[in-house]
Amino acid sequence: MAAVSLVVAVAALAVAGWTLYRSSQSGTEYDEAQTADAKAKVCAAADVVRKGVSLNTNLRPEGGPQDVTGAQAVAANARISLYDGGQYLLDRLDPATPPVLSEKVRQFANNLIDIGANATAGVPNDDPAQAKRLSDADAENKSITELCK
Repeated sequence: MAAVSLVVAVAALAVAGWTLYRSSQSGTEYDEAQTADAKAKVCAAADVVRKGVSLNTNLRPEGGPQDVTGAQAVAANARISLYDGGQYLLDRLDPATPPVLSEKVRQFANNLIDIGANATAGVPNDDPAQAKRLSDADAENKSITELCK
């Protein structure tokens, strides 16, 4: 009886493993309309993020350089736009997004989040690692702009 139970258990495990393997091998196919909609959605989101980050990272305090409170508020808004912009992009990625665009958006979004988190931790833009993140984000942004044409 134990041998029969063992054989049944092994057979069930084999069937489950085979089913899992087959389901991971079969990719979902999307039609042209779904792909176009997903692309339009993520490209529109990238445009919103691009505008928000540009606006908030280039603000100057109204009181000038001596306005410490204003400078802190401007810096906080810049960090929020980076972090939230990255999250917003990740949330707008659709499985039907073309793979090359999806990968670039994912890289850009994660980079924005990393830039914002490091800025919040006090890492200056001229820090070598932060400067590389900024440069990479700029390149990714340009790639996304081209892919969204």
